[in-house]
Amino acid sequence: MLTPRRYLPSISLLASFDAAARSQSFTLAAQELNLTQSAVSRHIKALEEQVGVSLFMRRRQKVSLTPAGENYARDIHEALRMIASASMTLQINPGGGILDLAILPTFGTIWLAPRLSGFLSENPGVTVNFTTRLKPFDFNTEQVDAAVHFGRPHWPNTQAVFLMNETVLPVCSVDFYNRHQFTSSAQLSSAPLIHLSSRPDGWAHWFQTQEIQYQSNTGMVFDQFATAAQAAKHGLGIALLPEFLIERELQGRDLIPASNIRIQSEEAYYLVWPEHSTNFPPLAAFRDWIVAEVNGSG
Repeated sequence: MLTPRRYLPSISLLASFDAAARSQSFTLAAQELNLTQSAVSRHIKALEEQVGVSLFMRRRQKVSLTPAGENYARDIHEALRMIASASMTLQINPGGGILDLAILPTFGTIWLAPRLSGFLSENPGVTVNFTTRLKPFDFNTEQVDAAVHFGRPHWPNTQAVFLMNETVLPVCSVDFYNRHQFTSSAQLSSAPLIHLSSRPDGWAHWFQTQEIQYQSNTGMVFDQFATAAQAAKHGLGIALLPEFLIERELQGRDLIPASNIRIQSEEAYYLVWPEHSTNFPPLAAFRDWIVAEVNGSG
């Protein structure tokens, strides 16, 4: 169903409005657009007539946005930015497209980045841009096509595909282990523990699976696995970390198990995308590739 024409002002009207809104001046907007001041003024007046709302307050030689104009200006600026971005992408890469992907930082650095060249070689027309997100967000307000999400597949107005489960292991430095000489899992409850803000119940769940009494103790809190791993490597405590993300550290004995008890996290990794983007070609290609990559790496 097509949007009624009255809701689709011409680009020339919107460009004049955007420039005037940013500069709060019809004169400066005219200079930016290489138009006359009167042409910009006519564009703004025509736009106001088309939408039926006053967008600027005019006082002598000065103009300022009305409250409605301020809200409209934010949306129009973003819409014009998207149009410009799409046009530039089409010109630079007419045979492909851009996939804007939100990733978990350590997952992206340790697991995804070393494998991504395979995807790019299979899909030479696709460009992948990354942004970091630790929690679910509203796809309607973010310029993101999909997200690698750790949690449960309960994200409103989205679809998801399962990627992998996660096994966590308590690890520390060799020196830390030698100082404490752990002989049982219960002893860990009284040692300095390193916590993750994104997994506030991680340690409680680990102890609970072994029926060990545990009261949350004070300890350092980090928001990313990478910094928590560094803290553990430098002897600041025991970190409960996904085993697949610290394989190199375990092999090099920068980190060693404080206990050999591994447990599967209650949540898992998913690729999540907004419902309307399911058939977006770069996303479809990436979805097929990452699912195959996960299954192949198992």
